[in-house]
Amino acid sequence: MTGMIFSLAARNLQRHWVRSLLAALGIMIGVFAIASLGLLGNSLVILFSGMVTDVGDTFVITPHLAAASGDPFDPRSAVGAAIPERDLIRITRAAGPNQVIPVVEAAERLEMRDKGGYIILLALESQHLPLLLTVRDGAFPRETGAGVLVGALLAEEYGIAPGHIITLGGEPVRVAGIIEERGMAIDINPDYAVVVTHGWYVDHYHDPDYTRVLVKVRDIGTMATVKANIDSQMNRQRQRMDILDSREILDLYYATYDAITLFLLGIGGVALLVSGVSILNVMIISVTERTKEIGILRSIGTSRGQVMRMFLYEALVLGSLGSLAGGVLSIAGGYYMSTVVATTLFSSFSAIPEVRVFDLLGIGYIILGILFGILVSCLSGVYPALRAVRIRPIEALHYE
Repeated sequence: MTGMIFSLAARNLQRHWVRSLLAALGIMIGVFAIASLGLLGNSLVILFSGMVTDVGDTFVITPHLAAASGDPFDPRSAVGAAIPERDLIRITRAAGPNQVIPVVEAAERLEMRDKGGYIILLALESQHLPLLLTVRDGAFPRETGAGVLVGALLAEEYGIAPGHIITLGGEPVRVAGIIEERGMAIDINPDYAVVVTHGWYVDHYHDPDYTRVLVKVRDIGTMATVKANIDSQMNRQRQRMDILDSREILDLYYATYDAITLFLLGIGGVALLVSGVSILNVMIISVTERTKEIGILRSIGTSRGQVMRMFLYEALVLGSLGSLAGGVLSIAGGYYMSTVVATTLFSSFSAIPEVRVFDLLGIGYIILGILFGILVSCLSGVYPALRAVRIRPIEALHYE
């Protein structure tokens, strides 16, 4: 009997296939919205957490740009956007036994054969290079030498190898080595950069000041104390330096993007609920159109439960087909949206990080969307099914 009831439900869906298709399409869109937006939020969390997980023991100290007036639109706010040597000495004193690494970051034009463009130029003390970088090919340059290091992605794009001569700022320089790919981080991003020694930088640009200072803490348990010491030393009278704790940044990213993910899921949930209303409407129409059929089924001994299941089967089939289609489409949609958003967010960076979507949590969002779609569809079919079983057989047989 169950097979016959299910076949009646399937036959009705086929008979009104346009209406059924539109209802399933609504569910598909809702599931697609939930799953793809969930994948988008998850991929953003993965991207940003990947930026700081490799430097969880690091502070990044930068000049407070609003040092002049506190108004970011005041042109005087750009005053003091560098860290002079005297401030570096104070930071080193406050950091105690922890490693202090001053960094200069600038932009410069690179030319190699017939290719050229502006790249990131990083300058570090020669003794600090092995602390942050690993040379894949070649060797580290000496402080007084003329060699430079080239990031892995930049070397790949320009076809650069150790020993090649490149033109940097209009001057030819020799490539001492190629840096092993490091990935995005909050301290430095060398994959698409040229790294020089600070001595070379001062000789060519006559600017000894630094743009940021990194503090690598030996004991992570002392990070709060070290940060407080540096803040007390540098920002005693006014805010002169911004001190970024990589762990705090990670926690902030998690909290922010968890909220974004919930918001995106909420949008998808609303879309799915609207789709559920469309199924509810379709099923109510179906009950009205099939009143006489219900009367015939009841008169030949079909129970109320069997009539109810017939309409629930229709809602289940519509929800399952729409949900599965939406889940499959969300795989491509989630990846596409994540790639577009990552490209937009990181357009000002020298390299776009790899987008990862389909970890266990990402797959969980797809499954969640499918199950939620099926659940909403079944719930949408409950009221029409109850309405169908309340119809009296005698009245149903005389219904026109």
